[in-house]
Amino acid sequence: MTDAHAQPAEADTHVLPAEAVRAATETGRERLRALLPALTDDEVREPSELPGWTRAHVLSHIEGVALALARQARYALRGELTEPYDGGRPARAAAIEAGAVRGAAALGDAVRAALSEASAAWAAVGPADWRRPVKHRNGDLRSALLAWWRELEIHTADARIGHAPRDWPRELCHHLLDHLSPRVPEDPPLVLTSTDDTFSRRYGAADAPAVTVSGPLTDLAAWLAGRTPHHPLDCRRSGRTIPPPELLAWP
Repeated sequence: MTDAHAQPAEADTHVLPAEAVRAATETGRERLRALLPALTDDEVREPSELPGWTRAHVLSHIEGVALALARQARYALRGELTEPYDGGRPARAAAIEAGAVRGAAALGDAVRAALSEASAAWAAVGPADWRRPVKHRNGDLRSALLAWWRELEIHTADARIGHAPRDWPRELCHHLLDHLSPRVPEDPPLVLTSTDDTFSRRYGAADAPAVTVSGPLTDLAAWLAGRTPHHPLDCRRSGRTIPPPELLAWP
């Protein structure tokens, strides 16, 4: 499914300027920095929300993606393109595994250093620079910054260190419900309706019976992102309660 299958949405009115997204990433960065010092060696070995990954794997991934997307910004400001990761996805996976064996102190130091590098790289982007191209998904600096925002917020929650999807900012939830629309199957049509916000969006044909999924905005965003909602979602079709539909792969 592509965005073309979705009907005009309330979420489309929540597009944030790049400068506001940058400010949001700084808030997320400071939050994560504040959560890291309390972690012990035993705690970083405990499971994360991601199957097969410990907290250390998730934090190692945050370190890597922070540096990878910061590099996109650095190169773009020089008018150059580079891959996010030297060696592509195999090298990325190997770096996560290698980084995950570190103890809590070393891991925390590395993540804090990567967060600082990301902050400095994105702070250097000026108002006229956001459309500069990057190699990451053949996008531009604004799309790469949005990717960093998603990675930072979602994986901080995945690490299970005190920040969960129910704590996600509403602006991020609106962005995720738009960005992740390709995860919604074309048939049957789907209507997402927030019970604590003005958000309502229909995905798919307008003239066919739809599955309606209702719940708090953060829970809708968590579900579409493949994470566990804090509260069970209400899912109905033709008045009958049914399980939520299976989602497609990430875009």
